[in-house]
Amino acid sequence: MNKPHKYHARPSANKEESTRRNQMLIGLRPLQEAIDAGKEFDKVLIQRGLQGEVALDVKALLQKEQIPYQLVPAEKLARITSKNHQGIVAFVSPLTYGNLDHIVQELFAQGLTPRLLMLDSVTDVRNFGAICRTAECFGVHAVIVPEKGSAQINEEAIKTSAGALYNIPVCRVKSLSYTVNNLRQSGITVVSCSEKTRKESYEVNLTNPICIIMGSEESGIGNDLLKASDQIMRIPMSGKTSSLNVSVAAGIALYEVVRQCSVDKAQSNVTA
Repeated sequence: MNKPHKYHARPSANKEESTRRNQMLIGLRPLQEAIDAGKEFDKVLIQRGLQGEVALDVKALLQKEQIPYQLVPAEKLARITSKNHQGIVAFVSPLTYGNLDHIVQELFAQGLTPRLLMLDSVTDVRNFGAICRTAECFGVHAVIVPEKGSAQINEEAIKTSAGALYNIPVCRVKSLSYTVNNLRQSGITVVSCSEKTRKESYEVNLTNPICIIMGSEESGIGNDLLKASDQIMRIPMSGKTSSLNVSVAAGIALYEVVRQCSVDKAQSNVTA
């Protein structure tokens, strides 16, 4: 399946450049300079209860540039750095995030069948990297994550993905529920992968434009997303262990998508 390369994340020129782009910034002035330089941020942390002109300036700047941030306890910032952070710590993303609306429009314009993966509350960096590696191998066009409550995209995530994060767009959205509704209106079937159903994955039609939702191992997929989905499927299991690692489960679910599409294509060729 061909992919619209124009929306792929940009790879760093070398390891030194990648490290520089993934640098940690502390204080208002470095953050302002990075924003002015057009950098994208994986995470911006502001000390909860921070008062004064600095706090007002940075919040106004972030809101103006539509950059998400989190309010955290002072203790968390102290664990990250011992330097004078002024209540502000930010991490520059090593990737350029994709625009989901543009990607979907481009896929349909090219006559391709969108294949998307949404991750709800998957916060473990290694799981995230492994999932993205599998997703890229199985022809997923984009991985969708929430602005808050998702794994940090850093060098460890890129390493675990075996570099796949440089070849697949990651799209951050404010609301997964809102995004699900938009995808459905665009003609994309949304299927949640959860144990909260009796319907096996092979019983669900996955050959249409599709978005698969995977949840964290701790909390699974949120009820709001389950209700908003077109269908819910489960992975067939016969062993005594009741659950799978989320990256393994994602691989199995995506393989089922590829398997069904391959069978569907073979049958179409026979009847043609």
